[in-house]
Amino acid sequence: MNTICEQFGIRRQAHYQMLQRSRQRQVQEIGILELVRQVRRKHPRMGTRKLLYKIQPMLAAEGLHLGRDRLFRLLRSQDLLVPHKKHHRRTTLPGLFRTPNLLPGLYIQQPNQVWVSDITYVELEIDRFAYLFLLMDLYSRFILGWCVSPTLLAEGALSCLQMALPRCFATRPAPIHHSDHGVQYTCHDYLDTLTGHGLRPSMGAVGNCYDNIFAERVIGTLKNEYCLGDRFVDLPQLQRFVPEVVQLYNYDRPHLSLDLHTPSRVYSGQAGSIQPISIPALAVAS
Repeated sequence: MNTICEQFGIRRQAHYQMLQRSRQRQVQEIGILELVRQVRRKHPRMGTRKLLYKIQPMLAAEGLHLGRDRLFRLLRSQDLLVPHKKHHRRTTLPGLFRTPNLLPGLYIQQPNQVWVSDITYVELEIDRFAYLFLLMDLYSRFILGWCVSPTLLAEGALSCLQMALPRCFATRPAPIHHSDHGVQYTCHDYLDTLTGHGLRPSMGAVGNCYDNIFAERVIGTLKNEYCLGDRFVDLPQLQRFVPEVVQLYNYDRPHLSLDLHTPSRVYSGQAGSIQPISIPALAVAS
């Protein structure tokens, strides 16, 4: 050993100190990976920055410091980075008309100012597809209503809306309800329910995801991070799974756009001031 150390110009003591630091680092990384796996049992595809936020309190309790770059390298070395999945399937059939788009130029600075809604498909081994209807508060990203349906009929959208409506009674003026102009949202029953509760309908164009980008984004999160982009056995399995996912998303997942608060804390006013959403007048086509 002395000969080897002499050849590399280092002291034997320095060599053993380096080995000790390496062993300590390996032990730390084993512990870090276990914390990551604990979080990913509930949030299977959570990204690196949010993972770091979730495990930081546990690391601090052990007197450990971990930066984002080191966590990124560690996850990459263990093949634990989350690959992005893309799915393309149309769920929107245009209605005969649409209401004006009320969002361009709007300054959104509180919950229940704007609600956004959308529909996505989920693959099944039996019956091929089911459909998930979602309604979300735009400011807080809190999911207010959802419905898993075997069809794209308007009943699914109405069930989703009915789940959310009790939350708007104390809000005046009532929220703007933004969607695409699919037939589910332009049918008489849906529009009558909206106007009957004082909500103002707003619609973007079919096929333009930028007109409803916030709803598209939450659907992407549920599919990419919570396995809703995977194939389920049948409709009952999906109906059991979705409420658990919504619960985790609303109450346990830190959101980068919310200063790493959860949607529930922002929606309930516990998170303090959050950066408002300013929608440029020309950002969304009418």
